[in-house]
Amino acid sequence: MPHPIDDFLFVYYPFSFGKLEAWHPGFGTALEVVEGMPAAFGSEPYRMTGGVAFLDTGMPGGKERQRLQWILELLEATRDRAPNFACYGLHEWAMVYGGKEVRHEKTTPLRLPQAEIDALVKSRPVVCSHFDAFRFFAPDAQPLNRLQPTLMDRPAFEQPACIHANMDLYKWAAKSMPWIGSELLLDCFELAVELRDLDMRASPYDLTAWGREPVRIETPEGRRDYEREQRALAEKAAVLRSRLVTALGFLA
Repeated sequence: MPHPIDDFLFVYYPFSFGKLEAWHPGFGTALEVVEGMPAAFGSEPYRMTGGVAFLDTGMPGGKERQRLQWILELLEATRDRAPNFACYGLHEWAMVYGGKEVRHEKTTPLRLPQAEIDALVKSRPVVCSHFDAFRFFAPDAQPLNRLQPTLMDRPAFEQPACIHANMDLYKWAAKSMPWIGSELLLDCFELAVELRDLDMRASPYDLTAWGREPVRIETPEGRRDYEREQRALAEKAAVLRSRLVTALGFLA
């Protein structure tokens, strides 16, 4: 049966277990060449010389270098923007607004009547800054968002409190491999697991069958609980974002 929480990390982020398990030291670390070492260390972007293998910063071609530079600039722009801790996870509610399309309805029921879900979306300020969350809003909910992010202007909107922007640190880390190294990649993945858990516990879905109690953002107490968890996770994300920026510093 599909898992409504964890499967997201391997569907939305198309990185296999194999890629997670393929270890890389990251830029700046040389490996002694020994018999039987993985073939990856003998091919680009690695270079072998003098009995050691290392990542060669001259290897990234034009398109790859542009991609890495874009990731670095997005991370820096997100880091430097003021955080907004007042969204309270309403994006998941806006996605099921009107009840015409409920993504997890085959495995997970809604925990509130549709009318109450719609009423909350209409009664609260919707300030979703993350394009990949906003684009899944129900069509009737999109005009309710005070922000209208697009794919092209993502760097102008993403901000460091957003749980999806912080979850995406895993995506940007994976797209920056092998340069940033497996330790940082796995740290970003572990944080993404925590963020996804909060994301769905604050949603209108009933996840008690999956061992999760809801964060009831429809109540003042629930919104305070959400913000407390969001702030704690944002602190962890800030550290990882800084490490990613440092790891991509070879592009300068």
